[in-house]
Amino acid sequence: MIELKDAVVCVTGAARGIGRCTAAALAARGARVWIGDVDGAAVAETASDLGVKGRLLDVTEPEGFRSFLEAARADGPIDMLVNNAGIMRMGAFSEQSLAGHHHEIAVNLAGVVNGTYLVLPDMVARGRGHIVNVASMAAKVTTPGIAVYCATKFAVAALSRAVRAELHGTGVTLTTIMPAATRTELTSGVSLDLQPTLRPEDVAEAIVASARHGRREVTVPRWLAPMGALEQALPEPALETLKRVVTRHRPPGDFDPEERRAYLDRTGP
Repeated sequence: MIELKDAVVCVTGAARGIGRCTAAALAARGARVWIGDVDGAAVAETASDLGVKGRLLDVTEPEGFRSFLEAARADGPIDMLVNNAGIMRMGAFSEQSLAGHHHEIAVNLAGVVNGTYLVLPDMVARGRGHIVNVASMAAKVTTPGIAVYCATKFAVAALSRAVRAELHGTGVTLTTIMPAATRTELTSGVSLDLQPTLRPEDVAEAIVASARHGRREVTVPRWLAPMGALEQALPEPALETLKRVVTRHRPPGDFDPEERRAYLDRTGP
């Protein structure tokens, strides 16, 4: 359990969306918050707005991640890391670029590996610390049109579970957060009319609460937790039919290109 008042907490992908809301909620509880984001101008603006410290951070670059954490350690040992940075590319798997697939894997999975790897030694040595890896319900329920996104979030959940077993008895906790579709720029241009959706503040509150309870996996909202078991139990043809109904028989990964343009331009390639 982490007492957030005066705790040093780092949040990645925090210039906007879930990361920004998480940083705001942490700061409101008295934490000394450091935020990082690949959008340098946006992270500087967000840091100023929230009264926290911010730095340019590309989570795919280990040395840059190391420098970000070292800067945060000027305020003291890192008590909590929120690996939130992530992107979602959409469309049929074979119709997207291979470079785009690799970039998505680098941000969503390698970024989590980098952050977790870099903070764990100090946390274990101190016998305390908390890591939050933000995955997705896509780790439990596969969705046509976001195949690589699903794969990366499944991998984050599996990585977290394996590392958690290694941390037994160390005093360090690791929580995997699995939100449903959240109304942020990541889902811009996407029809979510038949899906449960969240505000980024809802996910932020679940992340902050995990510092207190340290639960292993948290689904947001919690009533969606059985969906992973349902995916495993139902015959695949039945699941495919259900998913076509939920997406109103749209093509895999269908989105409005104009509404999504700013997000695609920012997250390339």
